[in-house]
Amino acid sequence: MLEPKKTKHRKSHKGKRGGKATRLTKVSFGSFGLKSLGACWVTSRQIESARRVMTRYIKRGGKIWIRIFPDKPVTKKGGEIPMGKGKGAVDHYVVVVKPGMIMFEMEGVDEKTAKEAMKLAAYKLPVKCKFVSKH
Repeated sequence: MLEPKKTKHRKSHKGKRGGKATRLTKVSFGSFGLKSLGACWVTSRQIESARRVMTRYIKRGGKIWIRIFPDKPVTKKGGEIPMGKGKGAVDHYVVVVKPGMIMFEMEGVDEKTAKEAMKLAAYKLPVKCKFVSKH
């Protein structure tokens, strides 16, 4: 699973979710990309699941770039703990995805195969996605 080796602050605030993406909006490395159409938090487990399904579909033929990295800690308290007593321990990490962000890129396979692989990956993600190409 993806997670930062070291962070400046152990816990973070939830933050705002509005606005469109200003970075990661163009296909830079590969020929094809998977673009988000909505805003959400994507966990490291969901990224890994999408990566695995794409890699299996292209039979390890092309190259895949993961353009997002989960660096925001999400905390959780235990089930039987009463209210109060501070913030819980870090449970997992997420990345804040905004509309227009390119999450994955692919190269070295034909467009039909890439489109199908990205479609399978989109099923694993909690946000609506769109297949885009470089041209």
